[in-house]
Amino acid sequence: MEHFYTIQGEGAFTGFAAYFVRLGGCDVGCTWCDVKDSWDASKHPVFSIDEILEWVLNSGANRVVITGGEPAMYDLNELVDAFKKNQIVVHIETSAAHEIKGAFDWVTISPKKFKFPLDNEMSKAHELKIIVYNKSDFEWAEKWAQCCSSSCKLYLQPEWDRRDAVMNQIIDYVKINPHWQISQQTHKYLGIP
Repeated sequence: MEHFYTIQGEGAFTGFAAYFVRLGGCDVGCTWCDVKDSWDASKHPVFSIDEILEWVLNSGANRVVITGGEPAMYDLNELVDAFKKNQIVVHIETSAAHEIKGAFDWVTISPKKFKFPLDNEMSKAHELKIIVYNKSDFEWAEKWAQCCSSSCKLYLQPEWDRRDAVMNQIIDYVKINPHWQISQQTHKYLGIP
């Protein structure tokens, strides 16, 4: 759908430079999705692995984030291998509603209530990111945290349009449950993609 070199704005790698490759196609359908244009893959051009690799190499980036839409809808083994052969660290951001295919260096799973993640994929998460829209999302967060490894980083992130309504709840929750951290969409505050 789109690609750009920017600064990671969320989670464990906030502040790091990263080249984002956003794949078209999503069957999860979050009502609050901020990239609904990505849902219909047929609306976006198709590029070869060599073309995608060239974008990243030309930027000078040493880290790429494959996101969507829902990138796990696709077998990404060849794309990931091409990046790794060029010493590029590869991340994926996914809902894990599909099997994650590729030898990723970092896996961020953000499970969605609209289409649940596959239970067996949760153990692949290095980072669990729960979008908090309302109070019931804290129970949802704990449910999925139990499916992750003990080394998985746990993040609660306010849904952007509800951040003023839920941020104090998130702060209070993290203070009582310090195994969680707060993630924010810092790129939106900075005005960068």
